[in-house]
Amino acid sequence: MPRALVTGITGQDGQYLAELLHQKGYEVFGLVKGQNNPRTVLLQEEFPFVEVVGGDLADLSSLVAALESTQPDEVYNLGAISFVALSFRQPELTANVTGLGVLRMLEAIRMVGGADNNPIRFYQASSSEMFGKVRMTPQNEETPFYPRSPYGVAKVFGHDITVNYRDSYGLFACSGILFNHEGPRRGLEFVTRKITNAVARIKLGLQQELALGSLEPQRDWGFAGDYVQAMWLMLQHDEPQDFVVATGQTHSVREFVELAFRAAGIDDWARYVRQDERFMRPAEVDLLVGDAGKARRLLGWAPTMAFPELVETMVSHDIELEQRKERNRRR
Repeated sequence: MPRALVTGITGQDGQYLAELLHQKGYEVFGLVKGQNNPRTVLLQEEFPFVEVVGGDLADLSSLVAALESTQPDEVYNLGAISFVALSFRQPELTANVTGLGVLRMLEAIRMVGGADNNPIRFYQASSSEMFGKVRMTPQNEETPFYPRSPYGVAKVFGHDITVNYRDSYGLFACSGILFNHEGPRRGLEFVTRKITNAVARIKLGLQQELALGSLEPQRDWGFAGDYVQAMWLMLQHDEPQDFVVATGQTHSVREFVELAFRAAGIDDWARYVRQDERFMRPAEVDLLVGDAGKARRLLGWAPTMAFPELVETMVSHDIELEQRKERNRRR
């Protein structure tokens, strides 16, 4: 039975990946920080097959201990301070976890190694935010980086140090440059889930308006469940390489809002939406759209869920969620 250690196991991608690995017959270990992390209980209730292991991306010794105790064949590093807006408020923390955390995990893997004929394979969750102020469109594996946030800068370091350890020590280490990927499990702090949850609450009369920053940024949005499949495929490839994972289509925040309200049966969406300066970024990324041709050719990967279906799925989920919460509240 193959064994995988996943950091960021409590997040959206970690949950989808844990399910995928379990279905493929893996023994799945999830790295969780802190003894009393409230997310641990929820994780174990919903994913009882995941064995929780203590560890912290800010502490090398804990990562070494986690690797020694789990003896994984594969490590998926999804853990990060991943909310772009927060990275502007806490840049040092973002750099330490999202950037240096990658270095610590790579160093732990180098120190622990693995079986002689079965070295640990490492996946790093890179991000389209590394492209930032884009130099070419669409963006592929050769596009230069120009990050526009502390999060993007930290991700560039994590990406480059992964390449460096691959080249310097011969580690099977690769990065997936994933463009925006969403789903019902996305945290409420992210704009897509903020939109779909607010639309659900407005539909049910529980909320009056939706406050957003700019509606003009354009993103390449896909389904997170599709994207974790690409992560796994990268570690099954014959040699470690970096891959862009994207749909190749771009949509604005405005389009996302329109589709979300339409999915809830509300046509006059503009009366419910107002722009708020508090949600404007100091430096915005205007357009991101990826070219996943390499992943299609070498991994046989392709997205399965179209943008309208993704939005509708998220809205339907949030309507059901808010209805269930209301029923429980009235009991």
